[in-house]
Amino acid sequence: MYPENTPHVPAQRAVEVHHPTPLQPAVPVAAPVVPVQPNAVPAVASIVLPDGRVVTGYAINPAQPEPVAAKPAVSRAAVNVALGGVGFLAVCGGLILLTSFIAALTAFITQLIILAGVIFGGWIAVQVFSTTGHQGGGTTVNIRKATFKRNHFHG
Repeated sequence: MYPENTPHVPAQRAVEVHHPTPLQPAVPVAAPVVPVQPNAVPAVASIVLPDGRVVTGYAINPAQPEPVAAKPAVSRAAVNVALGGVGFLAVCGGLILLTSFIAALTAFITQLIILAGVIFGGWIAVQVFSTTGHQGGGTTVNIRKATFKRNHFHG
């Protein structure tokens, strides 16, 4: 593709081949045991590598997901709407009773006023149209037998 003289072509190098050296198994060395208080410090794990080195570290436990709170069978919004409806119905029932009470009280007061007017009006009519008793300031004159004493008629 490219001529060999161009700067774009990298120079060819000798290929080096590396073969891995097998490791000889080492005599396992026991890691020192450190007394650990339970639930205070996590457990320490030791691994012996094939070349005899010992790697010590804390064991990593997989992260446990936090338990998800169980959702209620009915949402809180639905419960609130239902309770609001029950409260509204209770208020409406109370308002119906209140309006009925006000209407009955109004009718009762109206009947009392009419009854008072009839009784008082009748009493006034009896007083106006009555012929018995002393009439204040007026004079009745009996022509046949008339006796006047001091502006009072005695018949």
